[in-house]
Amino acid sequence: MTKSTSRAEEAASRPARFMKSALEILGETGRADFTVLAVVERSKTSLRSFYQHYSTKDELLLALVDKIMTESSARWRADVQGLDAVTALRTLVERISAPAASTKQDSINRGLTFYNDHLAETLPREYARVLSPLHELIVDIITTGIAEGVFREASEAETDTAAALIMQTVLGALRLRALGAELNGTPVEGTHIYEFCVRSLLRDPGHPIHRSW
Repeated sequence: MTKSTSRAEEAASRPARFMKSALEILGETGRADFTVLAVVERSKTSLRSFYQHYSTKDELLLALVDKIMTESSARWRADVQGLDAVTALRTLVERISAPAASTKQDSINRGLTFYNDHLAETLPREYARVLSPLHELIVDIITTGIAEGVFREASEAETDTAAALIMQTVLGALRLRALGAELNGTPVEGTHIYEFCVRSLLRDPGHPIHRSW
């Protein structure tokens, strides 16, 4: 292996090292207010190499969210493959709202969840692109439900809008789990989110919505 090849491979691995370091910090603190310098020091690189790949910390975290969302959406799509639309929507919401498997994962989720609002404000176009795999999955579920005669007829534009509203409802409601408990003593759970969303789509309000999870 030549020195130039080795240097090229090292440079290509740096973005992964930066993202790994950011994940470690998020897992330890549950906060996204760390500095670029903290990422650089943990990854044992340099500020110069960081800025060769990202112009800001926002861009680094956007890349991290992009990776997580792409991988998660592919996994969720596989989970709902072949299911009827109602069951698919229930399964999707169940997967998204499942409690974190570890304290570290909970810290990562918490840190990124609250930082997502910041990314939506500072990099709206890029953030929308990051969310597109999940949006497309929900569009496909709604389209299947319309074809099955279970969901109301809708144009392509209406379906896109409904999918965006459902996506934002699911992601937004997860940030308010504790608020439900404070308001009425009942935490907001995945089943509440699913039932709220599916009722907005059903052609027949009396259609079974599979309450048993």
